[in-house]
Amino acid sequence: MAVPGVAIIIPARYASTRLPAKPLIKLEGKPMIQHVYERALRSRLAGKVVVATDDRRIADAVRSFGGEVVITPEGARSGSDRIAMVAKEMPGTDIVVNVQGDEPLIAPRMIDEAAELLLHNPEVRVGTLIRKIENPDDVSNPAVVKVVVDSAGFAIYFSRSPIPCYREGAESGRANRRTYYKHIGLYAFRRDFLMEFTSWPPSKLEEIEQLEQLRIIEKGIRIKTRITEYESIPVDTAEDVDRVRALLRMQSSDHAT
Repeated sequence: MAVPGVAIIIPARYASTRLPAKPLIKLEGKPMIQHVYERALRSRLAGKVVVATDDRRIADAVRSFGGEVVITPEGARSGSDRIAMVAKEMPGTDIVVNVQGDEPLIAPRMIDEAAELLLHNPEVRVGTLIRKIENPDDVSNPAVVKVVVDSAGFAIYFSRSPIPCYREGAESGRANRRTYYKHIGLYAFRRDFLMEFTSWPPSKLEEIEQLEQLRIIEKGIRIKTRITEYESIPVDTAEDVDRVRALLRMQSSDHAT
């Protein structure tokens, strides 16, 4: 059942160093941004879905498939800043879910899982998803953000380095039992907190790791996490595009049968 106070905002920008015009890349006959939008619409809790972009080509593409879009000023520091610009004009919204515009395989249930962190916990101001790392190569990959949490599921720290650091003998040599969690870049914010958070200057740890969620932790705000069983593939490279195309083709084939 849709919740009127829950809005999904999808930041999408045209400029990208590694993959220019990324939101408009065609995947199985549709631009990437359309795949993301349609999956967001399938969220059970979404009361509103809107794309936030600074480019009219993306805006035109969204309107062509009947989506809602807001053109934001250029120069936003991050996707969070871009969605805050849109959320500022949505006073009836309580919870804003930030779904990245380069996640064409995002599971609608993941969006609901993030929103539920706030719906079920009134004291929580920001929530996000994490997932157990299954590929050992991801542990040392700086593009895969690692996270450690406390016993109540609140994030202690996020890093591009492997955390926690398992010292020799820490587990009596049972290295195969080492467990790491990766951060899924899907956030749910209280609207008023989103406004506050994006007004702060970048923090020291944020600039070191290039992870904006550290700005929140450095301010002493707790980020609630939830372990998800779902996986998603953000598209950052041409290789990612090929991989996503293959998976979408596979999904289409499965539905056809």
